[in-house]
Amino acid sequence: MAASASTCNSSFISIYRKPLSPFLSPHLFQTLKPHLHKTPNPTIHLQNPTTTHRPISAKSSPSDLPLSTDPSRPNTLKSRLAGGETLYGIFLLSFSPTIAEIAGLAGYDFAVVDMEHGHGGVSSALPCLHALAATGTPAILRLPESSPTWAKKALDLGPQGIMFPMIEGPKSARKAVSYCHFPPDGVRGSAHPVVRASKYGIDDGYLQNYKEELLIMCQVETVDGVEKAAEIAAVDGVDAIQMGPLDLSASVGYLWDPGHKKVRGVLREAEKAVLGSSEGKKGAFMCGFAMPHDPPEELRNRGYHMVSGTVDTGLFRSAAVEDVQRFKSCLKSEIVEEEEEDKKYWSE
Repeated sequence: MAASASTCNSSFISIYRKPLSPFLSPHLFQTLKPHLHKTPNPTIHLQNPTTTHRPISAKSSPSDLPLSTDPSRPNTLKSRLAGGETLYGIFLLSFSPTIAEIAGLAGYDFAVVDMEHGHGGVSSALPCLHALAATGTPAILRLPESSPTWAKKALDLGPQGIMFPMIEGPKSARKAVSYCHFPPDGVRGSAHPVVRASKYGIDDGYLQNYKEELLIMCQVETVDGVEKAAEIAAVDGVDAIQMGPLDLSASVGYLWDPGHKKVRGVLREAEKAVLGSSEGKKGAFMCGFAMPHDPPEELRNRGYHMVSGTVDTGLFRSAAVEDVQRFKSCLKSEIVEEEEEDKKYWSE
């Protein structure tokens, strides 16, 4: 019986490598303690044989949760942007893991799981992150509001990026950054040894690398935000500025016409502010949504570093409407042909 207990304890250690003492009962910790020094940390290497190369960029990160035990941590969105790549992505509002998986397999460089306008929250986002990770596609979580609670819960899921809505000045930008950092650099609550972000404690280097690997994005989507865009982009810790053309059009007074020249003019002001923010000081990458009047290639030509070209629900809507219209058009053509045949018959 004693031998069995010893074997059991050794097996537990070999799987989990070391106990997380703050989260174990004193009795269990004392039982496991004699074995802790006997298990070396394994070195884990992951490869993604399905990685493909595309015209804009090549997706090279094998997971949205990079392993610190790999001596050369895989590329992240942040490192790829720093390397000069232009990244192309999709927004996911359906919270469908199947759609998320298809998006990843299709080759998008990133996918934004949208908790601001999508119906789902943290629990619904997690299966989408699982699906994206299986395809090697980095995930970004868009928060419903800029708050420490939402940021904490989102970051614990382990996305590569986090997007804060309605940032209107450097003060709110600094708060957003503080929500992402552990004390003393911020106010993020900590359960890092047991959450997905650190691979449930398996990633030994998480605390040393999370700042370097997390892409913090602030949305500029109001007239007030545009006026402060350069200051927001210069805030230490803000990595990217995400333009919000629809909310911006509402802020300007043209909700139903985001392509209005006044809206375009305000958007250009924000773009110049962000692109010029790196001159002589710390700047931020520029990200944006494509619109019918402003396609992805135009955004890229204007200097955007990350371009979101579509939304899953909009993509399906367009395909579905087109499919129905195509079929109904065929029916109408057949009816017209039949009527013409009938007329021909009676005329004879």
